[in-house]
Amino acid sequence: MIMLEKRPQPSRFWVLATPALAVVLTMFFGGLLFLALGKNPFETIRTIFLDPLFSEFAWYYRPQLLIKGAPLVLIAIGLSFGFRAGIWNIGAEGQYIVGAICGAAVGLAFYPLESFIIFPLMILAGALGGMLWAMIPGILRVKFGTNEILVSLMLVYVAEQLLASMALGALRNPDGMGFPGSRNLAQYPSAANLELISGSGMHWGVVTALIVVIFAYVTLSRHIFGFHVRLSGQSPRAARFAGVNPGRLILICMGLSGALAGLAGLFEVAGPAGQVSIDFNVGYGFTAIIVAFLGRLHPVGILLAGALMALTYIGGEIAQSNLGLPLAAIQLMQGMLLFFLLAVDVLTNYRVRFATGAAA
Repeated sequence: MIMLEKRPQPSRFWVLATPALAVVLTMFFGGLLFLALGKNPFETIRTIFLDPLFSEFAWYYRPQLLIKGAPLVLIAIGLSFGFRAGIWNIGAEGQYIVGAICGAAVGLAFYPLESFIIFPLMILAGALGGMLWAMIPGILRVKFGTNEILVSLMLVYVAEQLLASMALGALRNPDGMGFPGSRNLAQYPSAANLELISGSGMHWGVVTALIVVIFAYVTLSRHIFGFHVRLSGQSPRAARFAGVNPGRLILICMGLSGALAGLAGLFEVAGPAGQVSIDFNVGYGFTAIIVAFLGRLHPVGILLAGALMALTYIGGEIAQSNLGLPLAAIQLMQGMLLFFLLAVDVLTNYRVRFATGAAA
């Protein structure tokens, strides 16, 4: 009989080994999935994980790693603060959408004026929009004790309807001959999030993501707020004795995660996406949850996990184009990554024991 025995303290080995083992298991069972779909599993895994880096077209794919990875890292860093404190913001996708809408609305309000101040105003609007959207479940949790998981998740669907309304109504391009979608912000220099170095994929969203990683690392390891976050997650009762105000911490963590998700949305709509459209959101807010846990809620780990997840996005697109792999299969493989991460993570706090029936 197989039994789980509680460890005296979490295993440092499994803390580090769990993400790597989860990736290996995802590749193995993902390969079985692709085999069941009639695809060569070795070719498919190579296409997804190696072709973006080492194929003849890698010069084109590598910059895409920064473009795809930046929003994932930004959102995941914000979520990690709440997750560490036991605050579960599952609605970052909605905050991402609202941040994009608010930031784009400011830029389009100034069209066609040219001014260096427009893009900074868009950044502020994007962060504020995402923060205010995240504060709704935060305030309801503090004032009425509602479940922030359910409220933040339901607000995602509200944000999606708001996005469709903006693309078809208030923000629709008046010169677009009736087609849904706003003006192309990438063609409006004062509101465009263009590459800082041509062909590199480096834009202001990437720079912001790197700055946020450094900020989060210093805050969590050196600042009293980081101590309060970690203490609240490990022992809420001890945190109250230490003078931590639970309500204030909830609002700060929800606001911070919402602001970073809103920034990610703004940088995306002003750069790679280019416009507010009905299908603007591609699930970054949900994928960032996987990134946060794959990175062990550590800023540097999240940076590496964001790069890996960006690799699956790009490799998945290559596999769809070259091998005819359905998008659902790629999404299922990404879901496997979180499943195996959570499953293997049991070994961090428990060790496996084999016992006879009598001993059990």
